[in-house]
Amino acid sequence: MNNLNSVLIEGNLVRDPLFRSTPKGTPVCTFSLASNRFYKQDNGYEKEVGFFEVESWSKLAENCYSLGHKGRGVRVVGRLRQERWNGSDGKPHSKIMIVAEHVEFRPEFKKDGDTDQSSVENPETVPTDSPAEVLETESLVF
Repeated sequence: MNNLNSVLIEGNLVRDPLFRSTPKGTPVCTFSLASNRFYKQDNGYEKEVGFFEVESWSKLAENCYSLGHKGRGVRVVGRLRQERWNGSDGKPHSKIMIVAEHVEFRPEFKKDGDTDQSSVENPETVPTDSPAEVLETESLVF
């Protein structure tokens, strides 16, 4: 039986997305997301920023790469995946990634206040029967 592994996060892209393909040609897009949290402390508010790595696959990866850019607002629904490896010094390391299943980009506005219709896109969703779970274990070509 699967356990619940779900995440919903909103923020802004820290840098432009990176696009790669697996040896079998499956598209993979990775991007960094900054998410802000404000909380009351003494007489004012404090800001806490979290940085998260997001990975998308297949058609969703292509859309994330074409629509995403540094500073763009985004909402991601996905799951957490832990990568583990041993470093060159033999010490174990790990990293938590968000594997995107649904991504929505916030609309962008021109300086005159009108919405740029080319940037208002329908959110792209990976179907639940997508082979992404099988494909994500493939090695990436760097």
